[in-house]
This record gives sequence, C-alpha cells and structure tokens, in this order.
Amino acid sequence: MAGLKLVALDSEDLAVLSVHLQDAVVAVADMAFLPKERRFVLLANRFDWEKLIQAEAMADADAPLGAAAAAAGPCVRRRSGLRFERVLRARVRGIDLKMKQGVLNLLALHFEETDAPSGMVTFLFSGGGEVQLDVECMEAGLEDLGPAWDAKGTPCHEAE
Repeated sequence: MAGLKLVALDSEDLAVLSVHLQDAVVAVADMAFLPKERRFVLLANRFDWEKLIQAEAMADADAPLGAAAAAAGPCVRRRSGLRFERVLRARVRGIDLKMKQGVLNLLALHFEETDAPSGMVTFLFSGGGEVQLDVECMEAGLEDLGPAWDAKGTPCHEAE
C-alpha cells in the first residue's frame, strides 16, 4: 500500500490530517519550530486507521456475522512527517521540552481562524499537553516516509 501524501489549506483539510494522525506517537525530540524558515515540523509514528478499516470491511464481506471483530486484520504504524509553513509563533503547554526522550500521544489537530486567513493551530495530546502555532494562513503537509510495520495493538480510548 502506498503511503499518504496530503496537503491542508483550510480547516476542513486539517480535519482530514487530524483523522490520519489520531493516536500518532511523537517523541519530544522529533518536534521543531524553525523560526527563520517560519516552519514547524514533526516526525510521528502514526497508526494506520485506514488500513485497519479496510481490513475490517474485507473481513465483514468474507466472514460470518460477528466474526469480523475477531479477524479485524493488520494493525500497522508508519513513520510520517508533518510540516506547517508560514508559522509566526509556536508555544507549548503541559510538555517539558527538556525531556527529549518523552513520548506524546497525538489526539487531534484543530484550527481556529483569528483574522482570516490567519489563525491558530492546536495539537492536542493525551495527558493535556498542547502545541499551539500562530499561522499566517493554513499551509500544512503530511507524508509517509517509509514502509509500515506491525503495531503492538489497536489504540483504545475510554468513553467519557
């Protein structure tokens, strides 16, 4: 399966990136704000939800009712790069940037327009950590950088 290569130019596009990055694992050392380039980048091990959903759909079609969950198919992760251009400022809350080996679980990305087309992109991590980017406009890209590997399991969230 070919890797993703997506671009986000508005909040709806960013929502698509957010879905693909839900439950991505990010090391603190793999995030960087490059102020001279006005760019924010991060590397993540993203959970491939699309592959799992496709495997479940195929299992539903081929298996007796109820057996799909048992045969839910491959759980894989992929190394991915995410970049935001035209970044004016970056700040963090609830993340210790000195703990380079710290690992974060990305839950979602949100965009809030402030003075069109500029706005604020917020990365929400489990445990309450956040990264916020003030952007001149929405210009982001997500790209898979290599092959997939077996994940240890499917991410699970408790209902609240």
